[in-house]
Amino acid sequence: MIATLLIVMLVHVLIGVPLFLSLMATAVVGFAFVGFDQIARIMPQQAFGGMDVFSLMAIPLFILAGHLMNRGKMTPRLMGFADSLVGHLRGGIGHVNVVGSVFFAGVNGSAVADTSALGTLLIPGMRKAGFPGPYAAGLTAASSLIGPIIPPSIFMILYASLTATSVGSLFLGGIVPGLLLGAAFMAMNVYFSRLYGVEKRDRRARLVEIARAAWGALPALLAPVIIVAGIVFGVVTPTESGAITVAYVAAWGLLSGNLNLKGLWVSLKETAMLTSAIFAIIAISAIISWQLSYAKAPEGFMWLLQPLADNPMATLFVISGITFITGMFMEEVSALMLLTPIFLPVAHVAGIDPIHLGIVMTLNITIALITPPMGACVFVASAVGKVDIAQLFFAIWPFILVALSVLSILIAVPSLVTWLPSLLI
Repeated sequence: MIATLLIVMLVHVLIGVPLFLSLMATAVVGFAFVGFDQIARIMPQQAFGGMDVFSLMAIPLFILAGHLMNRGKMTPRLMGFADSLVGHLRGGIGHVNVVGSVFFAGVNGSAVADTSALGTLLIPGMRKAGFPGPYAAGLTAASSLIGPIIPPSIFMILYASLTATSVGSLFLGGIVPGLLLGAAFMAMNVYFSRLYGVEKRDRRARLVEIARAAWGALPALLAPVIIVAGIVFGVVTPTESGAITVAYVAAWGLLSGNLNLKGLWVSLKETAMLTSAIFAIIAISAIISWQLSYAKAPEGFMWLLQPLADNPMATLFVISGITFITGMFMEEVSALMLLTPIFLPVAHVAGIDPIHLGIVMTLNITIALITPPMGACVFVASAVGKVDIAQLFFAIWPFILVALSVLSILIAVPSLVTWLPSLLI
């Protein structure tokens, strides 16, 4: 049954069938093994059960906050602050790209949204500074991977809903890995800046200029503090934190005159469209997940990985390899929804901390956003930066290798993930 479902899914994806229809076809085929008489009872039950999770209400709120930040002109302020901090370094605008992604990650939690927002601002500037177009678009797509790692994170909220893991602990666990990923991309940018002959800026920003830029970006910088502090210290739930953040960003935008009612309406419409797509995938993935459970897929993986039961690191590397390959051919939300219920029991037997597993799977799923042939961020960066997609897929591999290196470090050193949650929670 499991092999049949995988084949049906891959065939539909490879021939270009839209993802939702591919998942639906896979779910229908799955009932050939369960019994077609169960469709009327199981499908609606699992579909609505998969969506009927209180913490998932935070997803549209964080998406809306990101849209409001863009339309409220908070993003250019963040870029200005990042430029004052690192713009004087060799390849400075590339560093601004990475640091800007770190700042923007604190509100949105969506890599695709980061690529679109930052690419429009930075890819032309990187070209002007002397970087080739494919590299500029590649760095923009790769740095956007920081978005789902540094809290808030849509993927972490999904993982928490599937595993009953603390969202606050996951958010804290993602801070150090997100910063480590950013530092790795900045180190890579130094190398390529020398390779392409990109010079340093004539002077660094003065302290008063940094202070002025920080003051201008302060409204945007406060948003992550509201989100993380409220959740970590138990003041609000993730959903309530998302609602407060939306109210705060919208109020600032309207009062400052940077956001009007039309912009608010467009942001609401875009959020509704993206949220409906995500929740449709969640619903169908919940049905397939139930079918995999019915076929005893978790038990099968536990049996296959039994020789590694006393080696958590080796188990995580195997899980990561499967997740990475799956993510290359499957949409990220559906991959996370399908694989998490299978891998969680395996990780439990191997003694892997569920927070550690969550961060490793989140980064794995996120890396898939820049891997051929279905990396969504690559397609967005190609469109925004007007770069040939074939050239960009060729240029993206060094970034993939850097991200996989960071993933390997996180697997080998679990304390990089678990230290902060254990300290504060």
